[in-house]
Amino acid sequence: MKLSRPVSWFLLAFGVWSWFIWITFVKNLWKDGSGLAFDDAGDPTGYFWVHLVLAITSFVLGTVVGGIGLRGVRALRREMPQE
Repeated sequence: MKLSRPVSWFLLAFGVWSWFIWITFVKNLWKDGSGLAFDDAGDPTGYFWVHLVLAITSFVLGTVVGGIGLRGVRALRREMPQE
């Protein structure tokens, strides 16, 4: 299967964006002072675990999607005629 240039770049950008957004979210989740992520004793709550699983899943999917985009971009560059 051959990906077009715009699709390859979109997938690569999506992967990078996913990592940026979810790293920021996990940092904020870890520093949460509202009581949602950690209870009064400092133990993680259900909210913390659910969102941590979401973040890990998004890291994995973002990596896979970004990797597909990167492979598409590299393949397109190899096909370009050398001048």
